[in-house]
Amino acid sequence: MIKAVFYKKNDKYFGFSLNGHAGYADYGKDIVCSAVSALAFNTVNSIERLTDDHVIYEVSESGSLRCKVVSDVSSESALLINSLYIGLTGIEDEKGRNFVKVYIREV
Repeated sequence: MIKAVFYKKNDKYFGFSLNGHAGYADYGKDIVCSAVSALAFNTVNSIERLTDDHVIYEVSESGSLRCKVVSDVSSESALLINSLYIGLTGIEDEKGRNFVKVYIREV
């Protein structure tokens, strides 16, 4: 199961982390893992290329991803992270919480 945690401060998303594997299908054929990965990496790339915000991210060997905007969070970055949240909650609703669980952590 993939655990997605979104970090929010003052009503703005500023980061997220993804851990685990969906386990929806065999490795290389798991469409849930593929969808989550595509959405997450597109979010990181979009923040880097479409905003002036400073973002740091780390991908572990196990496949975990952590991403954080370390500058003041622009409305654009917050919107992009919110878009990821919408995408992942859509997958969670469609495929079930056995494969993806989404949480929000207010800090």
